[in-house]
Amino acid sequence: MRYIIPLAILLLLSCQAEQKFEIAPWVPYDESGILQANADHENTRLRYKRIQAKVLDKNDLWAVISPQLQGFSEERYQELKPLIFEQDILSIQDKVESGQLTYEALAQWYLYRIVRYENDPETALNAIIAINPEVVAQARERDAERTADRHPVFGIPILVKDNINTSGMATTAGADALKNNFAPDAHIIRKFREHGGLVLGKTNLSEWANFFCSDCPNGYSAMGGQTLNPYGPRQFDTGGSSSGSGVAMAANYAAATIGTETSGSILSPASKNSVVGLKPTVGLLSRSGIVPISSTLDTPGPITKHVVDNAILLSALTGEDRDDPVTLEKSSPKQYWKDLREADLSSFRLGVNKEFLKDSIYAETVQKLEAAGVTTIAFEPIEADLTDFGRVLSADMQTDLAHYLKNFSGDSVRFQSAAEIERYNEADSVIRMPYGQERFHSVSAEDLDSTALADLKQRLNQEAVRYFTTPMDTHKLDAVLSINNYSAGYAAMAHFPCLTIPMGYSTDGEPIGLTFIGKPFEEEKLLKMAYDFERNFNNRKPPAVYD
Repeated sequence: MRYIIPLAILLLLSCQAEQKFEIAPWVPYDESGILQANADHENTRLRYKRIQAKVLDKNDLWAVISPQLQGFSEERYQELKPLIFEQDILSIQDKVESGQLTYEALAQWYLYRIVRYENDPETALNAIIAINPEVVAQARERDAERTADRHPVFGIPILVKDNINTSGMATTAGADALKNNFAPDAHIIRKFREHGGLVLGKTNLSEWANFFCSDCPNGYSAMGGQTLNPYGPRQFDTGGSSSGSGVAMAANYAAATIGTETSGSILSPASKNSVVGLKPTVGLLSRSGIVPISSTLDTPGPITKHVVDNAILLSALTGEDRDDPVTLEKSSPKQYWKDLREADLSSFRLGVNKEFLKDSIYAETVQKLEAAGVTTIAFEPIEADLTDFGRVLSADMQTDLAHYLKNFSGDSVRFQSAAEIERYNEADSVIRMPYGQERFHSVSAEDLDSTALADLKQRLNQEAVRYFTTPMDTHKLDAVLSINNYSAGYAAMAHFPCLTIPMGYSTDGEPIGLTFIGKPFEEEKLLKMAYDFERNFNNRKPPAVYD
């Protein structure tokens, strides 16, 4: 592997604690040639107008990281790499238990790795928006507090999508309008911290969770710039809207990440970055303290390299929340990771969508499953009408964003509605909205009354449920197999959970995911299916440059 960071990019003056650790300043580079090269890209999502952030200064990130890396060095990074890189959470905990690793060293390793790649224009993925200034000190506390019966997330550093309130860092949703939104922890972050988990920082995203501009690149935000896919920067789409969470996971910037999904926003970046993403049933995880699109469809969920990590993180986030009534009597914490080793994929009946068999990787995967003794049943998908799906999102966001701004935003936020933020953006369109704000405008303009909206939601839910239950009930299926986020809209409206896992790579190296879709609150079943699939086929390969 080539040496990624030249001394001009990352200057380590010492590996001794008493000497200062310095990071060479980030200097913006001329990106005009890159933009020109992508101007006519066949994928309109890759026709960039901007890559580097105009709001966030990376040197502000380095100023937070630098004092936390005293005593760390390239030599120490390489020494620890076999203990951390691509390892699952249980393996990392074993290294801590054996004395080979500390939580402090773990947090420092991830911080160092972020700078190592993100401070070099050749490898920067623009995946990170903020860093926790206390994470190493908190890790040191975890080292002192270790107990035998701790939850697997204890002392484990994760990254959080920047539309989820996380104290000590602003929650921006990628938008300049919320750059000073310092708010208390969202409910899921409180649950995570109660188990002793560490928040390393915040990840970039498609601004306003991809309900801002139309036909713009996935992974772009005014705050963080353009997130890039580590398997092919400027060649492959990152997926959206949890782009930074998927990219950071693929690049091993943390042990796990959290994303959010309304329709495809976990499944898409997870599959595009060859990692595991779970979109839970709405009601399993709280949404309070998360910048919303739709209270009907929104849910956070884990994005990880391994299925067991997904199960571990999911267990740490669950719990009833009086501020989010949909969780009441629906969200009971489970130790999802405990029984995974007993999983047997051949005990399940899996539905195969005949339309997707045109994809050679999907078809080959089905053949492998059948050869391994798994029962698969091919079916013709029915027609289902999701007309006006977007109007539900616009109408919900009109109400739900105002609710967030009033009840969950920081004290310095003065906006009260989407319309006010829209006007704020128009005052500086070059910085705040280089791709326009067509979807955001639809939020302000939506005029569905409550009765019409309720009727529309009921019709769409019935159509979406019918889309899945027709083949599932007819053939007694435990799950339906899809590709990437191809079925995400139906699953969103039906409130069906989905789990995507690396399935393979196209001939040019672009990742593709196999997505398991089950009935509501059958996350445990999906995790078992995916765990045994991973154990038997293990398709994930880390991106070469970030290996």
